[in-house]
Amino acid sequence: MAKKDQDLFDKLRSSGLRKNVARTLSDAAGKATGRRPPPKQAQRALAELRALVGDVEDRISGGPAKRKAAAKKAAATRKRKAAKRSAAAKKGARTRARS
Repeated sequence: MAKKDQDLFDKLRSSGLRKNVARTLSDAAGKATGRRPPPKQAQRALAELRALVGDVEDRISGGPAKRKAAAKKAAATRKRKAAKRSAAAKKGARTRARS
C-alpha cells in the first residue's frame, strides 16, 4: 500500500472496521482514478456501511419507538372506525327490520 492508502487503512481500523474491509476500501481508494470505477467489492462494502449508518441514525433518533407508537395509533384508529361502521350497520338493520 502507498502512504495515503496506509493512512486511510489505519484510520478505518482505528474507527473499528474489520481488517479485510479496511484493506479493501483503502486499496480501492488507492486505485481510484477518474477513468476506472472502483472495484465491485469496495462498492458493496460502502453500500453496506451506508445502510449500517442509516440503521444507527434511525435507532439513535428513536425510529423503532416512533414507528411502534405510530402503529399503535393506527391500530386504535382502525378499531374505532370499525366499531363506528358496525354500529351504523346495526342501526340500519334495526331500521330496516321495523319497516
